[in-house]
Amino acid sequence: MIVERAYAHAAEAETGAGDWPWSVPCVRQLLDEGLRFTAPVTFLVGENGSGKSTLVEALAEGFGLDPWGGSAGYRYAGPRAPSVLGGRIRFEAGAAGRRMLRGPHTRRRGFFLRAETALDALGREERTGRVSGSPEEMSHGEGFLMAFRERFAEPGLYVLDEPESALSFASCLELVLTFDALSRTGAQIICATHSPLLTALPGADVLEVGAHGIRRTEWRDLELVDHWRRYLDDPWSYLRHLMDRP
Repeated sequence: MIVERAYAHAAEAETGAGDWPWSVPCVRQLLDEGLRFTAPVTFLVGENGSGKSTLVEALAEGFGLDPWGGSAGYRYAGPRAPSVLGGRIRFEAGAAGRRMLRGPHTRRRGFFLRAETALDALGREERTGRVSGSPEEMSHGEGFLMAFRERFAEPGLYVLDEPESALSFASCLELVLTFDALSRTGAQIICATHSPLLTALPGADVLEVGAHGIRRTEWRDLELVDHWRRYLDDPWSYLRHLMDRP
């Protein structure tokens, strides 16, 4: 494992006023208990606003990856002060992780892919010769797949925020295979997602994020999976409550 546990500390004076991000339940739990990683692939699943994107961005930044997306040692928009949470993240790491964390940021292997800035980050990777194609000449999904094939290729920490947003069903299956193959090389993946397809990866650790904070669960017990299963079986059972028609 690259990282075995993440934690953060902040003074009570900073966190007692109920301000964001300290008011987010999963962030509060991170402060109180830390977050332990038990498998090479970890999925964070939750509704919009649950804090899963806040959490993965802070984990990426704490490891030294560009919080706007990209590799370690490269910055999307020039030097920036650490974010309020990302600047406080610390790790208990495995042997490979300790070697990366002791050295300069350029020694840290991995990539942070966030849906909003992915193509810009990949364009920078193209200019530095790290990917073979031009994102400007590809669809959004093709650019994502290029990143998975060419930048997700060595042991390191790979953090993703809703990568399924640009992917078809078949491309999501390719990403599942990428995760599985990468995890066998000693790499570690942390992925925030709404996808029941991705989270079905055998052996992955699934964390449900919400008003309760963070809790481990099984894929079959996810509320997300239950809703998709019932919707695909009978879409009208949902739509009749939303649409003004007989």
